[in-house]
Amino acid sequence: MRSIVLFIVVIFSTSANAQFGKDPLINLENFDKSRVHWGYFLGFNSYTFKIDSKSPTESIQVDKTTGFNVGLVGNLRLMEYVDLRFEPGLYYTQRDLKFPGFTNEIDALREVRSTYIHFPLLLKFSSLRTGNVRPYLVGGVSSTLNLSSNSKTKDDNAEQRFRVKPWTSNYELGFGVDLYFEYFKFSPSIRGVFGMGDEIIRDNDPNSPWTGNIESLKTRAVLINFTFH
Repeated sequence: MRSIVLFIVVIFSTSANAQFGKDPLINLENFDKSRVHWGYFLGFNSYTFKIDSKSPTESIQVDKTTGFNVGLVGNLRLMEYVDLRFEPGLYYTQRDLKFPGFTNEIDALREVRSTYIHFPLLLKFSSLRTGNVRPYLVGGVSSTLNLSSNSKTKDDNAEQRFRVKPWTSNYELGFGVDLYFEYFKFSPSIRGVFGMGDEIIRDNDPNSPWTGNIESLKTRAVLINFTFH
């Protein structure tokens, strides 16, 4: 992550005067007039779970880690300031769930590793372009396939198997900025993902110490993407 941030800083510093300073040279002046254009993104994510408990005194702790994103971007121009975007991607992440009431770490800890195929359909609302800079807002809906859901196994937490549903639906909101360079457009963005449905598959025992107290479990995530067109 530090290497990518350093790379971005170097790009900005070497071209700032000519392209983003006062009276800049206008790059890719007609780029946004294309009906369709394509790109790809690399980025980072921080996933967590929003857990509603039946008994709030027995809360589950969720420890987040930083994951990695990669994917493609398809952009359809609807009108001058509005675009429709499809951004299928592969997302790797991990969350560590720590359950109360256990003294044995094997029972208290569940490492939830997830590999997501993410399918967001988004509307992008761009502002007026100023020089080589154009901020935008983005929002929409998405579906996510969790390849690591364990949904088909009959084993549950009693056998160290934490299970969730394979498909989830979400809504997403975020913002970013388009930066126009001489040969490409670079767009850093940040976006929130909010799961809309309960994702957990409960243990076979309705009084399970792992899932018996969970009312609902929903995905929450922050996505930071660096898009190149």
